[in-house]
Amino acid sequence: MPNELHAQSWNQLHDWLFEDAWDDQIGRYRSRCAFRGMSNVNYALETALIRLGGNFEQLEHHLLRNFKKYAHRSAVKRDSIWEWLAVAQHYGLPTRLMDWTYSPFVAMHFATASVDEMDKDGVIWAVNYVKTHRMLPEILRLDLQAEGANIFTVEMLSKQIASLAELANLSDTCVVLFFEPPSMDDRIVNQYALFSIMSDPKEIMDSWLSNYPDLYRKIIIPKELKWEIRDKLDQANITERVLFPGLGGLSRWLRRHYSPKS
Repeated sequence: MPNELHAQSWNQLHDWLFEDAWDDQIGRYRSRCAFRGMSNVNYALETALIRLGGNFEQLEHHLLRNFKKYAHRSAVKRDSIWEWLAVAQHYGLPTRLMDWTYSPFVAMHFATASVDEMDKDGVIWAVNYVKTHRMLPEILRLDLQAEGANIFTVEMLSKQIASLAELANLSDTCVVLFFEPPSMDDRIVNQYALFSIMSDPKEIMDSWLSNYPDLYRKIIIPKELKWEIRDKLDQANITERVLFPGLGGLSRWLRRHYSPKS
């Protein structure tokens, strides 16, 4: 199956997103993919830290240090780099984390949520985290195996890696891992969220993925299909009102819902 696919209908997009979900071992449909939807196919899989520009890799430490210094003392449950990274990413600090979701429908939402970019093709990336984790150093692979897990938690990572420097030193080549953030609020839960992190903060994920074509699919959503997808997601209650609980999400939903199609 080619890595880059062009969906021509709602049904085709749906089928591609759920392809390979069947798990023979448990006899259930359980996809092993993390999904990320973007409103413009030309956007790279860049972290907010990279988009910051300049000597961003040198600023990363200062951003986190000052976030920890000024954040409320109850912002995290334990003083772990993984807890701090998750909280910082969640509240908008530029970090090397990237947001993903287990839900193809949530990914569809983010690919079609911007009214201003309905005239541009969107994209959904699907990355197999099980295959990705097979490329990790043995100490991390054994940790997943011991837990009987496919995805890391902040607790698991905190036991093995105490700093970003330690993460970088685990391997001579850049590696990627996925982990679930703590369920710190309803937004994390409703978006069915997980994060990715790369051991090299300068690496752009789509460039890294291009070296491993068996790990991912890139599904392009033509601009002509966006409004149909958007309307069907709204009818299925996949909206800002649900994914961003609170008055902010309600306002975002109403603004988009009543925006003219033109």
